[in-house]
Amino acid sequence: MKTILFLLVFAIGCEVSEVKRSGESREGLPDAESWNATITLTNEGAKRAVIRSGHLEKYNERQYILLDEYVDADFFNEEEVYTTNLKSKVAEIEEDRDYLIAIGDVVVVSDSGVTLFTDTLSWDNVKERVFTDDRVTFITEQQDTLYGIGFESDVELNNWKILKPTGIFHDEK
Repeated sequence: MKTILFLLVFAIGCEVSEVKRSGESREGLPDAESWNATITLTNEGAKRAVIRSGHLEKYNERQYILLDEYVDADFFNEEEVYTTNLKSKVAEIEEDRDYLIAIGDVVVVSDSGVTLFTDTLSWDNVKERVFTDDRVTFITEQQDTLYGIGFESDVELNNWKILKPTGIFHDEK
């Protein structure tokens, strides 16, 4: 009986020390990962965005999501009607602020036919605004091409403002 007890204690002792030696810290690593991911963002229960990405990393403690492989996002108005599409290389979502930052070759196309090109674009889901401090190229539905630095708009790109504009305008008069 003493031999069996000794072997049992010895085996348990070996397992514990083996775990201690081979265990790696999870610090800095995502809590969850997904490939070919789709996430839905809401505002007061209404669907506001459906975002797809080739790769997603979620960090629970930081309330942060990294979409780091081709981001394709559809945006919806208060009635959950599709209004706008955004494409970028990468996006970051700050869950606690309900905030998205699209990064790298950002292209936004609205259902009204306007298109925005920029390097970064932030979307505040609470205020329902998109904005950037970077250079922008904005093509209107009349095919006017505007250039500038800094941009603010609603998500539908209906009420927009280029902060430091330059460009070519077509006068219909």
